[in-house]
Amino acid sequence: MYVLFEGIDTAGKSTQIEKLKEIYPNAVITQEPGATRLGKDLRAILLEKELNISAEAEIFLFLADRAEHYAKVIASNKNKLIISDRGFVSGIAYALANNNAIDLEFLIGMNGFALGGKMPDKIVFIKIDKTLLQSRMSAKSHDKIEKRGIEYLLKVQENMEKVLQKTSIEYIILNAHESIESLHAQVKKFLKLDMESDND
Repeated sequence: MYVLFEGIDTAGKSTQIEKLKEIYPNAVITQEPGATRLGKDLRAILLEKELNISAEAEIFLFLADRAEHYAKVIASNKNKLIISDRGFVSGIAYALANNNAIDLEFLIGMNGFALGGKMPDKIVFIKIDKTLLQSRMSAKSHDKIEKRGIEYLLKVQENMEKVLQKTSIEYIILNAHESIESLHAQVKKFLKLDMESDND
C-alpha cells in the first residue's frame, strides 16, 4: 500500500508518520522532496537556497523530484507499505498558489506522468486552522517556502482540498486540533493497518 500524508507545515504529518513507524518498523518511510540523491539537491534548491526561480521552474523541479522518487523508491518497494510525507497533492497545491492561472487538470496529468501512472492508494490529509497555524509557526524557524507567510500557506491548504476532490483516490480529512493519540487511532482505522501482510 502506497500512502500519502498531506497537509501544510506544522499540521502534524510527521508526528503521525513517526507513530506508524513505531508499530510498522518494516514500512518504507519516505518524503517529497528529498528522498533520493537527486532529490536532496532539488530540496536544497526549492527550500533552502535563496534563488529567485520562476513559478514555472519550481513546478518542474518538484516534478523532477517526484519522478526520481517514484523510480528509485516507490516502484522498487511496490509490495511493501510505503508511507510518504507529502506527494503530488502538495506539489499541485503549491503550484496553484504560485500561479492560479495554471490548469488543474494539466497539473494532475503532469504529476500522473511523473508517477508512472501509479497514484497513491490512500491519502491522509491533516487540516489546520489559522490560529493554530500561527501559534505553531511562531515557534519554529522557517524555510524559503514557509517565509511566504500564513495566508500563503492557508491558500495552499485550500488548494490541497481542491486536488483531493478531483481525484478518485480514497482520502480522509483530519483536524490538527485533535490529540496525537486520537489522530493516530483515526489513521490506523482508515488505513486498516491491522494486517501483518501490510508490514511485509
